[in-house]
Amino acid sequence: MMKFNPADEIQDLQYFGEFGGVNPSISDSSTYTFLSAKTMFDTFEGNAEGCYLYSRHSSPSNLYLDRALAAMEGTETANVSASGMGAITPTLLQLCGSGDHIVSSRTIYGGTYAFLKNFTPKFGIKTTFVDITKMDKVEVAITPETKVLYCETVSNPLLEIADIESLAKIAKKYNLKLVVDNTFSPLSVSPAKLGADIVIHSLTKYINGSSDTLGGVTCASQEFIDSLKNVNNGASMLLGPTMDSLRSASVMKNLRTLHIRMKQHSHNASYLAERFEKDGIKTVYPGLKSHPNHELYSTMINPEYGFGGMMTLDVGSLDKANELMELMQKRNLGYLAVSLGFYKTLFSAPGTSTSSEIPLEGQAAMGLTSGLIRFSIGLDNNIERTYEMMKECMVELGVL
Repeated sequence: MMKFNPADEIQDLQYFGEFGGVNPSISDSSTYTFLSAKTMFDTFEGNAEGCYLYSRHSSPSNLYLDRALAAMEGTETANVSASGMGAITPTLLQLCGSGDHIVSSRTIYGGTYAFLKNFTPKFGIKTTFVDITKMDKVEVAITPETKVLYCETVSNPLLEIADIESLAKIAKKYNLKLVVDNTFSPLSVSPAKLGADIVIHSLTKYINGSSDTLGGVTCASQEFIDSLKNVNNGASMLLGPTMDSLRSASVMKNLRTLHIRMKQHSHNASYLAERFEKDGIKTVYPGLKSHPNHELYSTMINPEYGFGGMMTLDVGSLDKANELMELMQKRNLGYLAVSLGFYKTLFSAPGTSTSSEIPLEGQAAMGLTSGLIRFSIGLDNNIERTYEMMKECMVELGVL
C-alpha cells in the first residue's frame, strides 16, 4: 500500500468548469433559485444534496475547496471559513458549552490564546494552558469536565512540536476531541493520520501563499462538519464566518503549487538556520539537531517537504531586534510584518506583535524573550546570497 502523500491527493482531484474549463466555475451568487418550493424546503432542512439555497450555508466554490483540503488532510470532509480565527472559534464553540473545560498548549497563536483566556469564559468555558510537550502535565490538567485537547503541530512562535500520536492516545483514553492547528506545517505533517480528530488551518498563510487573502478551514468527520453547518445550532452557520466564493477560487488556484513552495521554504529556512547556528546566534528550527523535539519531528513529517519555513533568532534585546528588522527591510531582504507563508521573507518580534495578547509574565514563563525574531523564510532563489546579505546587516549592528 502506498504511503499517504497529501500533494498526490490534491493532484488527483479534477474539476471541470461550467463550459469545460480547467478551473471550476466561480459561483458568484449569494442566493440560488428553485423550480419548486418543495426543493427549497428540502435544501433548507439539509435533505437535498447538490442543491444550494444561500451562500452562507454553502456554495459550489466553497465545496470545491472543502473537498481539496479534506483530501490534503485525509479527513472525510471540511468547511472553509473567512479567516483562520473563523475556523478556530466556531470549532471550539461547537465542541464546548457552559461548564466545559479545554486543555490547551500554552504556546499558541495570540488570537487563539486571547479567545480561550478572555472570551470563552463569558460562556462558562474554562481553559488550562500547559506545556504540550510534557505528557504528564497534559494528563494532570484533564478534569471530568474536559472536552477538548488543543494544540498546534508546530507552536507559534516558539516552534515547539506537539507529539500528536501521544496526545491522540490521551484524548482517546479520556474521550476528548484532539484539535490540531496545522497552519505552520501543511503537507509536512498530516495530523489526522496521527490520530487528531479535527485539523484546522489558517489558509491565509502557506496554503494561499500570496498574502492577499484571509481564509480558514476545519477538516474533520462528516458528522462534525454537518454539526458545524446545522441551520439550528451550528456555530459556523449561525456565527456566519463564511468564505467568499471569489476568495475560495483564488485559494484553490494557489493550493496547487503548495508542494513546490513548501519544499523551497523548507530548503531556504534549513540553510539559514544551519548557518546562523554556526555563527553563534541562538537559533530555533525544528530541522536542527539542537532542537529539543528534532528526533520526534523527524518521525512525524513527510520528509520530502522538510521541516518547514519558520525559524527564530534571538538577538538579545527588543531594541536590537527592531534595529535589525528595520535594516533588513531597508536592504530588501523582506518585510517587517506579521503573518507567514509569503514569497518574501517576513519577520516580526512576536512579544510585541503576534503574541502580544499573552501577558508579559506568560511570555516569560513560556520562554518568549524580548529579543526573539520570528522569521517566515521566503522563496528566495539564491539563499546563499540572502544569507550573506543578512549576515552583513548583523555585523553592521553588532549582532555578530
